Amino acid sequence: MASSTPVIIVPGWRDSGPGHWQTLWADRLPGARRVRQDDWITPSRAAWVRTLGETIEAAGAPVVLVAHSLGCMAAVHLPSDLRDRIQGALLVAPADPERRAVLSDFAPAPCERLPYRSILVASSNDPFCPIRLAGAYARSWGSEFVRLQDAGHINVESGHGEWPLGLALLQSLAGDLALGQAATPHPVSSTQE
Repeated sequence: MASSTPVIIVPGWRDSGPGHWQTLWADRLPGARRVRQDDWITPSRAAWVRTLGETIEAAGAPVVLVAHSLGCMAAVHLPSDLRDRIQGALLVAPADPERRAVLSDFAPAPCERLPYRSILVASSNDPFCPIRLAGAYARSWGSEFVRLQDAGHINVESGHGEWPLGLALLQSLAGDLALGQAATPHPVSSTQE
């Protein structure tokens, strides 16, 4: 994949705030675009999918999606004409829209195989999606499945800031995309007095 392939950051319910790996990556990955939903609190599937679709279309080239939680559900609900513009997707800690009433507009989750390479990362103790369900999503979507042990919702609250493993997984999807230097934290200079 050429280094000009856009990365689209797709946050989940209530957005990814300061310190979240998605926010850090959006600031550091060259050419990354972040989806900005009009309503982060009471999500509508039609509105979220439309906004994601507009972001993909504005990129003007095949994209790589980096979705978290409900952002994963928005990504898999995209219509086929937009799926054709996706080169790969990193789907992290998918939501279970049937477990929370506020997310129910995204249920049921589609069951068909995605037409692009995808990696689904889930945690054994995610409070928002049981690991068995995440595994079922991975099988039905044809995603490579990465199971993390006791990683929570793979967000700030569970101790995931920069999240180097996620960046490595993105690199595996993005090929020669210039991620390494762009996403490396700024070096800390230490001086002893």
